[in-house]
Parts: sequence; C-alpha cells; structure tokens
Amino acid sequence: MSIRVVVADDQELVRSGFTMILEAQQDIEVVAEAGDGAEAIAAVRRHAPDVLLLDIRMPVMDGLEAARQVCAQSCCKVVMLTTFDLDEYVYEALYAGASGFLLKDVRRDDLVHAVRVVAAGDSLLAPTVTRRLVADIVRRRREEATADVTPQRLDALTAREVETLRLLARGLSNSEIATTLFVSEHTVKTHVSNVLSKLGLRDRVQAVICAYETGLVTPGPA
Repeated sequence: MSIRVVVADDQELVRSGFTMILEAQQDIEVVAEAGDGAEAIAAVRRHAPDVLLLDIRMPVMDGLEAARQVCAQSCCKVVMLTTFDLDEYVYEALYAGASGFLLKDVRRDDLVHAVRVVAAGDSLLAPTVTRRLVADIVRRRREEATADVTPQRLDALTAREVETLRLLARGLSNSEIATTLFVSEHTVKTHVSNVLSKLGLRDRVQAVICAYETGLVTPGPA
C-alpha cells in the first residue's frame, strides 16, 4: 500500500522537484500539490494523505498555521520544509504538531527516508536542527537550575523502557534499538509506546526532549 503525500510549497519548481523525487519511489504516491497553506488544508481534507510536506513561508496562509489546523483536524503527519534554519521556526513547528522538520537542501535519499519514517508513526528532525534543539534545551535547563522547576520523572518506566528511551534519544531507529537490546522490533515498538503513554508524550520528538531535560542523555558522542 502506497504512502499518500501532499506537497505544499509556493515555488512551483520546488514542488515539482519534490514530487518527481517522491513519485520515483514505488511505495510513495503524490496525490496533490498546493501553493499555499489554505490550498494545503483543502488538499488534506480532499485526499486524506498520510504525509503533508509543508513549506513554512507561503502566501495566503503560512505553513505553521496550516500545520496547526491539519494536525488538529486530521491524522495526517506533517513534515515542515524551509530554507531558513531559525530556532523559532523549529519550536513553532513542533508546537503546531509537526512530526518532522527538514531544510530544503535535504538530500534526495533523506527526503524519501523522512517521508517513510513519519508515515510509519515516528518523528524526524534534520541533524543540524536536532543539535541546536538539544543545545537550547541544555541551556534552558542550566538557567532553570535554581528555579522551582521539577523535570519530568522517569520513575514510572521499567528499566528496559528507560534504556529504550536512552537509545531513542541518541537517534537510533526501532530496528537499531532492537539489535542493541537483542529483542524483536515488535518488542521495541511496545516499549516506545509505553514510554510515550506513561510520560504523557505525543511523539518521539517530545521523548527526545524529555530524555535531555531529565538528564537521562547529555550532549556528546553516543
């Protein structure tokens, strides 16, 4: 069964380029294109895609507002695309409910991989975005060290779930976690689901943030 995708960008050449890359994959089908946020929302309602590739800066309605509405009204996963590697865009996109954030200079294979990962229910951030996000989290935690701030507790997790969270925060995929822990991929999916449920997290991105906030994982080599 094909992954259904809508591509939304105000630049026709960019839309066409992404569409050509994705359509070349046997398991991906681009069901519609959109030139602004309003058109993107309409396309999602009309075609019920699995993934929406959404530019941030567009006329009529920008991608951030479109992402908020799409994530609130449908099960469609949103991957934000931008040429602007700015922190406020990352946070706004995550708060809007986006499952992925990529820069437009992303490599062809990485774009395809992102669509597949997000469609499977995981989250994905460009490596440069992840590094900046983690650095900012650490900075904020240091600033809050003397404040009355209680980090999210991990006491509700089993030892194996804690280890799963640790590996997840290091960027390992489900299959890589399974290999590391010598368990099946199905078991890893169960652990990840339990982690999200017990900690009240929406997705893997929030799980990564939680792992850094609680000190389970710290910046540095894996």
